[in-house]
Amino acid sequence: MATDLHELLRSLRVWDPEVTTLPAFDPAGAPAAPLELFTTWFAQAVAAGQTEPHTMSLATADPEGRPDVRTVMLHGADAAGFAFASHAHSRKGGHLAARPYAALGFYWPVLGRQVRVRGPVSAAPSGEGQADLHARSTGALAAALTGRQSEVLGSLDELARASEESWARAQREPEAPVPSWTLYRLAPEEVEFFQGDERRRHVRLAYRRTDGGWERELLWP
Repeated sequence: MATDLHELLRSLRVWDPEVTTLPAFDPAGAPAAPLELFTTWFAQAVAAGQTEPHTMSLATADPEGRPDVRTVMLHGADAAGFAFASHAHSRKGGHLAARPYAALGFYWPVLGRQVRVRGPVSAAPSGEGQADLHARSTGALAAALTGRQSEVLGSLDELARASEESWARAQREPEAPVPSWTLYRLAPEEVEFFQGDERRRHVRLAYRRTDGGWERELLWP
C-alpha cells in the first residue's frame, strides 16, 4: 500500500511535550553580541541530547542568483565568523567564488530553537584550511583525499575503489595535503534567535551589525 504523504504529515505533532521541553527565553537578558548567546544555546542543545547539533544548513547562490542549500558541519565560531569547509572546486565552492555571501541555519528541535545567520564569506589562508583538516578524523581526511566533490560519478564501485585508496593514504600519511580543501568563514551581519512556544508565541530576537556595533530588535513570529 502506497504511503499517503499528506496523511502522514497531518499525523505529526510539533514539539510534542512528551519528547520536547521548550525552555523559556527572555530576550531582555540577552548579551550585547550574538556569539555569546549562540555559544550558550549550542551548549544547551548538546546537554539536552540534540543529535549532531553542529550540523547546519548552508545556503548559497549560483552566478545566476539561483539558490541552493545543503547540510554541512560547523567547524568553529569566533570573532572572525562561523567556519565550515569544502573543496574549492565543489558546487558550493564555485558559488562562493562567484557570490561570496551565504546564510546558515541551525535547528535544534529538542529545544524548539533555531538560529539563522547571514553575511559575507571569505576563504581562510591555505595553511589554516590544511591545519583544520588535519585536526579532524582519519575519515575526514580520507574523504577530502577522495576529492572530485560534485563531479558526475560513474558508479558506486568507482567510488568504493577511490575511497579505499584514500583511506589507505590517510592512514599512511596523516598530514597528506589536500590543496583544494578550503576553510571558509562567514562574517555575520545578521543573526536571529528563534525560541518556539507551544502556544505559537514564538520569540524572535534579531541582531544586526552596524558601524557602532550590534543592534537588537524583536520580530513578530
